[in-house]
Amino acid sequence: MRRINIKVSTEYDVLIGSGLLGKAGKYIAEVIKPCKVCIVSDDTVYGLYGKVLLDSLENSGYEVCVFTFPKGEESKNMQVAGEILEFMAEKKLTRTDIIVAMGGGVTGDLAGFVASCYLRGIAFVQIPTTLLAAVDSSVGGKTGVNLTHGKNLAGAFWQPSLVICDCDMFKSLNNDTLLEGIAEVIKYGVIADEELFDFMAESNIQTLFEKNLLEGIVEKCVKIKGDIVSRDERDTGERQLLNFGHTLGHAIEKLSNYEIPHGHAVAIGMLYISRIAFMAGLSPEICHLKIKEILTKYGFTLTCQYSAYELYEAALIDKKRAGNLITLILPDKIGSCRLEKVDIVSFREFIRKGI
Repeated sequence: MRRINIKVSTEYDVLIGSGLLGKAGKYIAEVIKPCKVCIVSDDTVYGLYGKVLLDSLENSGYEVCVFTFPKGEESKNMQVAGEILEFMAEKKLTRTDIIVAMGGGVTGDLAGFVASCYLRGIAFVQIPTTLLAAVDSSVGGKTGVNLTHGKNLAGAFWQPSLVICDCDMFKSLNNDTLLEGIAEVIKYGVIADEELFDFMAESNIQTLFEKNLLEGIVEKCVKIKGDIVSRDERDTGERQLLNFGHTLGHAIEKLSNYEIPHGHAVAIGMLYISRIAFMAGLSPEICHLKIKEILTKYGFTLTCQYSAYELYEAALIDKKRAGNLITLILPDKIGSCRLEKVDIVSFREFIRKGI
């Protein structure tokens, strides 16, 4: 088992390995003494893994209740968050009790947001079940829900007390869901690790499983994110690099009514923004061709039906916008990106010329 310490305002460990779910109660008890636990999970994930987690927690002395919700991004909203809060109040959870979020990014974001709100904040544990959640959303303390006008527009910074990543759980994922995680891994390569990018370019999904390489990949991505977050926990500067491809990616998600999943939208967003950067003279290298090549190799669909104007309008409702300026994440070369503030008029022209 690999253990990575995340050094933020509230330090915690990320555990990465195989066969960890059945020992989850033991690992959690090392951090939080037995109390009441509310497991939050979607109905599909809980059907697959719920009994294992429930038994592990109860065997470690926890009193457990369970809230499940319909699978999918459409559940990541204020209504479902409110339902979880009411459920926890009904079950009389107190400030010394905890939430355990078991699932992908939707579950972690939703449960973390609820944890930040309930009784003004209780502890929570992340058990990511997707590659995307393992390498990205389960670490760093960003929580939130979607509003009608955009993705993650309501949220809070609320760090987990522990993250337990059992890579065996990735074996149940379909190809499209695996690709969502692959997109985020490639993102880490572009922003911070050329060696990781090259490794992914030489690999494929089959070899990643056959050679049991996923634990190392998750570890590398978590270390990159942990280092960045430790220097900029509140997302005011360097941490924004982690949103490479996300401004246009979130716009694509919203325009598709979330029928295009997050990782697939981010893949398109990475390609588009790197091409825009080069054509606008803001990037010295032709990074977009390398990015297109690796994404094509893994089988991503790299076109979308939305016009430059539609993407621009949707992207204006972005957390990285401040007044008439928006912060773009642009590649200088593979393995190194920078933040660039541009006015929204220029941004509109960049999109028009680059899409």
